[in-house]
Amino acid sequence: MFFGSKKPEINKQEDTSSKDLALITQMNNDLAGSLDLKETLQNALELIIKRINAQAANVFLIEEKKQVFQCIASKYQAYLEDFEIPITQGVMGKAAASKKCIRVGDVRKDVREIAEFYFDLDNKTNFTTYSVLCSPLLVSGECIGVIHCLNKKTNTKLFEENDRKLLETLSGPAALAIKNAKTAKELIDKNRMQKEIEIVGDIQKTLLSQNKKDPFPIAGINIPAKVVSGDFYNFSDLGDGRFGFGVADVSGKGIKSSLLMSKASSLYRCLSKTIFSAAELLKILNDEICETASRGMFVTMVIGIYDSNKKELLLANAGHEPPLIFSKGETFLNVEEAGPPLGIAPKFKFTEKLISFTDSSMYIFTDGITEMKDPSGDMLGQEGFQDYIKKYQNVPNSQRLNKIIEELIKSGRIQKDDLTIVTIDSK
Repeated sequence: MFFGSKKPEINKQEDTSSKDLALITQMNNDLAGSLDLKETLQNALELIIKRINAQAANVFLIEEKKQVFQCIASKYQAYLEDFEIPITQGVMGKAAASKKCIRVGDVRKDVREIAEFYFDLDNKTNFTTYSVLCSPLLVSGECIGVIHCLNKKTNTKLFEENDRKLLETLSGPAALAIKNAKTAKELIDKNRMQKEIEIVGDIQKTLLSQNKKDPFPIAGINIPAKVVSGDFYNFSDLGDGRFGFGVADVSGKGIKSSLLMSKASSLYRCLSKTIFSAAELLKILNDEICETASRGMFVTMVIGIYDSNKKELLLANAGHEPPLIFSKGETFLNVEEAGPPLGIAPKFKFTEKLISFTDSSMYIFTDGITEMKDPSGDMLGQEGFQDYIKKYQNVPNSQRLNKIIEELIKSGRIQKDDLTIVTIDSK
């Protein structure tokens, strides 16, 4: 009789352990194979709720930069995604700090700060909290968040110690699976972002003018420091022996700068076909960029028109590197006159300069060229750049720029910024 009464209890314990093992295995498999972490966590919470017999449950992950808990999944408690909870607050904060699963048997009898915390959250989420289980999600001793269960579905609505131990057991493998899923998602997002950046880079290349066979008077080259570029150039045949050109450098680096570059380039390409005043075109571009560019961003730019019949250059400069004119007598002239960069001074009236242009070549470039450093840390500078111009001046313009860039790179100079050069040869 004694032995007969104990046997069902042992079987019951074995059955419970078997159920818990099956639950852990199912959660692990679901989380490991999921492409949607949030959806899988919702399913895992449903399993936990049924096993612990809770009214509601949720998962909060720690947002490192803000140092807050953010709800990533929730079952049967609404509006939690609207709140960010400091990681030092309430039972979640205590569980994260102590790295132990905490049971609050009755929030109305618990310490004041925990009770106030729950009553405040209850008011905001239209929920009534009676009892709480909160287990930290620990991976290699680091807390990445918490699993939070509310109210046992019994008459008392209060969790017991066995419930705390069970959630503590379930939270271990869940934490590892969540960490693995987050890492996998971050890798996927990183690869996706890299592909999107490459697409942006490809689109940018289509905005640059393609070099033409000689004797076309203008050629350009752009070598991005990274996948995307903050530089651009464009040139076109305006007819009647006139050729338009523009070169620009957007402040900063990265996607934000490349988007502004794409906008400025598109505006220039469109407007330069009908507006033949370099100063007026700069004014229109400046007003548009002042209205829409992010604070602190600006564009330096040179706009010009070459009239091959009159042998004249019309130039306007918005804070860009002074163009270099190299004459057949092997002398260099800097065209210094410039207004402020685009995007800084709205409604600014730019001026333009008419220059006689015979038996010469003009070079417009970005500071990525002159700031290239040799292994000793010395910058190329404008004089160093002039040496390369002299060396290859007799080579046709499109090949000339390639040779200059190739030799600069082969010389061991380090490219830190985008490299852009446009040359205009008098015909």
